[in-house]
Amino acid sequence: MDRYQQALAASQVLSDDEAVKAEVAKILENVPEYETREVYQFLFSSIDLTTLSSEDSQKSVAKFTERVNDFDNDYPQYKNVAAICVYSNFAEVVKTTLDVPGVDIAVVAGCFPSSQTFTAVKVADVAMAVASGANEVDIVFPLGMYFDENFEDLTDEIIELKHTAREAKLKVILETGALRTAENIKRASVLSLYSEADFLKTSTGKMYPGASLEAAWVMCQCIREYYQTTGRKVGFKASGGIRTTKDALGYYAIVKNVLGDEWLNQDLFRIGASSLANSLLSSMTGEEVKYF
Repeated sequence: MDRYQQALAASQVLSDDEAVKAEVAKILENVPEYETREVYQFLFSSIDLTTLSSEDSQKSVAKFTERVNDFDNDYPQYKNVAAICVYSNFAEVVKTTLDVPGVDIAVVAGCFPSSQTFTAVKVADVAMAVASGANEVDIVFPLGMYFDENFEDLTDEIIELKHTAREAKLKVILETGALRTAENIKRASVLSLYSEADFLKTSTGKMYPGASLEAAWVMCQCIREYYQTTGRKVGFKASGGIRTTKDALGYYAIVKNVLGDEWLNQDLFRIGASSLANSLLSSMTGEEVKYF
């Protein structure tokens, strides 16, 4: 048994689909107690505000970033979003436009959303993005290698991309809608964790079904087990189809109940979204807001 199989075999995380659904259902019973403006404000400050359109341009991304700048003046009582997330080639645009503190520059890189290209191309993309100002890099888990059980090349690639990113956070997008089962999500989580990922992220939101609470539960259980084994904290990011305050509260409940309050900060918890920001802002202010 090689070291990849050993890591997978050692995990005790529950991966029966029906049992996972039952565990999630129990947690969701607690959601009403989280319906407070303090939680809404925390969730808003955990957003990676995202634009990933084929129509994105230097002008549109600069305008998008200016809106984040304006937020500090228009809503000084609230903490701003955690990061702006764009395609890798726009990292420099965000860097030169962003003038508010505490907002990170995140990019998707490595042939997002398919992860289907040469490893050398992925490495170059990550390196150029970081050199252009990105301090967070979201890459896609190589599904083809996973389904071929080519775990050595899979883990080597993620490790190489992490080393290329250097001090930038590396978020590995599992694409849970393609993995489908709790068992596959568990295995992909374990492989990514032992490949030096700084975050596990659910979905691209592009090619397959987006985030699900069941996937989030399995991923958070894997993060918890990994922390108990290694002492290293890895973050969790939900993304793909999270549009309403109600949606976001479900993921908050999963993280709080599985990982605990230690993970309820923007260094370890993120939500990738665009329309969610307006929904949370409306919940925070008590009136409908369409700011972003």
